[in-house]
Amino acid sequence: MQHEVQVRLIEEMLGRLDAGTNIDEGGIRRNPTSAYTDPDLAAQEWDAFFRHHTQIIGMSGDLPEPGSFFTISDFGVPVIASREQDGTFVAMVNACRHRGALVVEEDRGTTRRFTCRFHNWTYDNSGDLVGLPKRDHFGDIDTSCHGLIRLPAVEKHGLLFVHPDPDGVIDVENLLTVEFAAELASWKLDELVVADRDNYDVACNWKLANDTFGETYHFPALHQNTINLGFHGNVSCYETFGRNHRFLLCRRSIDEMRKLPKEQWNIAVATLPAYYLFPNVQLLPTVDGCFFIRIYPQEGNPGRHTSRITFFLRKGVTQSSEGAQARAEQEKTLAQMFAAIIRDEDYVMGASQQTTANSGALKEVIYGRNERPLHHYHNTFRTALGMEPLPLVTN
Repeated sequence: MQHEVQVRLIEEMLGRLDAGTNIDEGGIRRNPTSAYTDPDLAAQEWDAFFRHHTQIIGMSGDLPEPGSFFTISDFGVPVIASREQDGTFVAMVNACRHRGALVVEEDRGTTRRFTCRFHNWTYDNSGDLVGLPKRDHFGDIDTSCHGLIRLPAVEKHGLLFVHPDPDGVIDVENLLTVEFAAELASWKLDELVVADRDNYDVACNWKLANDTFGETYHFPALHQNTINLGFHGNVSCYETFGRNHRFLLCRRSIDEMRKLPKEQWNIAVATLPAYYLFPNVQLLPTVDGCFFIRIYPQEGNPGRHTSRITFFLRKGVTQSSEGAQARAEQEKTLAQMFAAIIRDEDYVMGASQQTTANSGALKEVIYGRNERPLHHYHNTFRTALGMEPLPLVTN
């Protein structure tokens, strides 16, 4: 983030903190609880936002070296993400061209070859078919036409983009906007390395999981003994970039900025930026790393989702010196605590909300003036599906 933008945002946050004010949408919005339970709506979302939409499946650090790979099947198509020997990121459908079995069953690893254990058809890490046994018995096929099906794949700003449709198009500039992409690039996400991972299968709609990252109104209540100790609730900064946004959480350490010249102000010390990347990614960079959260609905079940959380560290924090190792362990512990808060506090509330939504007893929920990201989430979803936006109620 450009330093002048950091200064502007820190000044804005300090002004609100001192005045006791917060972001303000100018009114409230009411959303039918069916947004979290309707199977027809869930099917539309699955088709429009996941099965046929560009997905951000990871970060550059998920493929740290040539030959590294990981698999994913959270959006309807089983995918192998791989780094070729020249360092290029590629993505392929994880299905053998012989009889359609999964070629790779491991979550991740490093290899020069992928071998389907059904009949030992073998592919290189570019997806080319390089071997099949008993070719004289099987019959004559053109191996150049029977490699793994390639998917559109782009690596940009430290993010890995894949389109589930082989004929799909990835337009990063259109997805992110130029300004938002430039700000993400400034965090040098491509230099991060994986420190830890966690996965949560939760009995709540994927949008309820998204919602929990959209306001700090709940910090003094739900997180009174955890996050609230390190953050001010009820004060934030917010800006949208097309379908995406930047939401700044106010660290209590922001008061240290008052003692420093503005040339030394640091947005990651004063705040925790929470970037939302449509439709399902939350990216929270810190001084030493980044939290990367992907939220996926369970196909056919609007009341359940999976969250995949990866914690990344900067390479300087992971160096072999004793001091760096101790710092890395400290950061890893903090990351595990943060993830546990999401799991044991935020997502417990999400499951609680889902229980009442499933009952049908509550017809709507309310997004307050101070919960601007929730207004943006849901009207962005509705607009993308051709639905009328939720009206703003100012009276």
